[in-house]
Amino acid sequence: MNYKDRIISDYKIMLGKPVIKGTRITVELILRKMAEGAVALEIIEMYPKLKLEDVMACLNYAADLIAEEEVIEIAKAS
Repeated sequence: MNYKDRIISDYKIMLGKPVIKGTRITVELILRKMAEGAVALEIIEMYPKLKLEDVMACLNYAADLIAEEEVIEIAKAS
């Protein structure tokens, strides 16, 4: 699944936060709901405009962000 088909970032919508296309529902909101224990079907019930593919796109988006994360080690002061 290509999350780019379902997630957009536009400075005119939610100050540029990534959202599900055609909504003002942010990726962050969906991920936080899942972190609090909500499952995909519960989120879809809470936000009827969403589809299962939208929730899965959020997970793919987050996974891709972490995959691209660069770890920079900071030397400890002696």
